[in-house]
Amino acid sequence: MFDFDMLGLSPTLMTALKKTGFTEPTPIQNQAIPLALDGHDIMGLAQTGTGKTLAFGLPLIEHLLALPGKPDPKTAKALILAPTRELTNQIAESLRVFTTGTPLKVQVVVGGQSINAQMKRLERGTDILVATPGRLIDLMDRGAVKLHTVQHLVLDEADQMLDMGFIHALRRIAPKLGTPRQTMLFSATMPKQMEEISQAYLTNPRRVQVSPPGKAADKITQSVHFVEKADKPTKLREVLSRDLDALTLVFSRTKHGAEKLMKGLVADGFNAASIHGNKSQGQRDRAIKAFRDGQITILVATDVAARGIDIPGVAYVVNFDLPNVPDNYVHRIGRTARAGREGEAISFCAADEIDYLNQIEKLMKIEIPVAGGTRPAAVKPEKTGRRGGQRRRGQGGGGNKPQGQSAGKPQGNNSNRKPRRPRRRRAA
Repeated sequence: MFDFDMLGLSPTLMTALKKTGFTEPTPIQNQAIPLALDGHDIMGLAQTGTGKTLAFGLPLIEHLLALPGKPDPKTAKALILAPTRELTNQIAESLRVFTTGTPLKVQVVVGGQSINAQMKRLERGTDILVATPGRLIDLMDRGAVKLHTVQHLVLDEADQMLDMGFIHALRRIAPKLGTPRQTMLFSATMPKQMEEISQAYLTNPRRVQVSPPGKAADKITQSVHFVEKADKPTKLREVLSRDLDALTLVFSRTKHGAEKLMKGLVADGFNAASIHGNKSQGQRDRAIKAFRDGQITILVATDVAARGIDIPGVAYVVNFDLPNVPDNYVHRIGRTARAGREGEAISFCAADEIDYLNQIEKLMKIEIPVAGGTRPAAVKPEKTGRRGGQRRRGQGGGGNKPQGQSAGKPQGNNSNRKPRRPRRRRAA
């Protein structure tokens, strides 16, 4: 691995790198930066925690420093799209470290904050605009931002944006961008639709890949405990008590579950906070800052935070609930072992989660070491009739019986009457 001196960066960026303590590029930076400096479109594949932000951020800043003149009002020279508020803020913070002392300005627009304040900040224009797709479209609809001057587009964590319906937003945003332009797409996984995006929005992209999609960082030690669902809280307290001073990120599958879990930990004397979709942006920002500063040592989160937390000091990730999307496991445990450090990922698996574990192990092509308990057999789904979810004829329970008729009772004169269609349940 070469040091940054070999990548062709300007003295301005080299000075900033030395001040921040960066001496050697990560593998993804080593591959992507020279290609991006030469103006190529990039398709970058690497798991979280490998330094993707600087892989696109340093060449982007280099290109913008070479462009003379201030941005026009309400315009941007470069656009970075990311799926979550946390990741968007993290990208902007990382870039500002390297734009300090230069004419370049970085602005952030995300949901959950005052859109009027964001409109006011954009009036003077900006060099780099970091945005979530939804809020960017809101600003476009209000005429608060114009994208025809954008010459550099970055799509970060594009696979998660696809899961969130990002393709529809991209179809609205892309036609408004300037041409020609450089486009860099970075992702931890490679679903089929990603290839379609690459063909539609990238021109002769250079592909850089430092590890197979679905593979965790090498320095993460993984383990799984097979426990009854009711025993998970006790097991969590046992795990947390082993190292009370370490920064530990605990993942819950639901917002309600995360909040309940956090409150239970606090009641038992643990130093914990939570972030999830029911928290305001201000609450989430304060919790993450307190976690980064060590004021709290346990952060309970849903997957909303899986790609937005870049805190090198996270020592442990605990999957209190296994994710029902296997890719999310990779993103969760990627919150530890960052910036070359070591980390540990501990998962709890109840009997009804064994299928989730099987999918995770299939994706990662490994068998996660067992730290406790006995692996249960896969749960077989209950057989249903031809009409999804309905009981077979002759079974008890009367799930589809006509109104007023008891289960198993002969239909008599009503035998030819068409049963009333069951009412649909409303989504929770």
